[in-house]
Amino acid sequence: MTGKILNVYKIIKTTEVEGPGKRFCIWVQGCKKHCKGCFATQTWEFGKGTDYLIDKLFTQIEKEPEIEGITLLGGEPFEQAQSLFELTSKVKQIGLSVVCFTGYKFEELEKSKKTAISKLLKNIDLLIDGEFKQENFDLSRPWVGSSNQRYIFLSDFYNIEDIKKYHNKIEMRISQDGKLEINGMGDFKQIQEKFCLQLGKNNIE
Repeated sequence: MTGKILNVYKIIKTTEVEGPGKRFCIWVQGCKKHCKGCFATQTWEFGKGTDYLIDKLFTQIEKEPEIEGITLLGGEPFEQAQSLFELTSKVKQIGLSVVCFTGYKFEELEKSKKTAISKLLKNIDLLIDGEFKQENFDLSRPWVGSSNQRYIFLSDFYNIEDIKKYHNKIEMRISQDGKLEINGMGDFKQIQEKFCLQLGKNNIE
């Protein structure tokens, strides 16, 4: 492959539970945080995902005419800041919004000496920051799982009133290999236990 690469765990081309409106959702591969109780431990190991050329990934995004924007999750998006800066620059040029989840605090990212991080921050409209903390488990707000996590508005694309319109929901899909895949925000442990009991095996991802 030639060109900038993004290592990706999973993509959902259209979802309504990972930020405002309909969104193209990208889970990047690799995270150093390893939060206790994380439901996405399979995204922790670096380099284990699928490599995507930024140009080809952007082409996929362009083909989804009804989306409001893209959402970046992980894994940890800021571990691949340069690649995501290049992708989000293209996304912003066609008028889409960018929502990004990070385990880092906004203040940590602001102080970073890595140019790619500061450049990526400038392309993000809504940053949802902070580690998931099991002891602060709280599902009262949309898209976040613990009370310490914050909505940081980095542009005027969204505001707190926009956020209040939404509630936590989940989506379920059956993958080509027969796994039940769940995304969104909810009590995943309870959901997993319930569906594993009904299905007789652990095939939830």
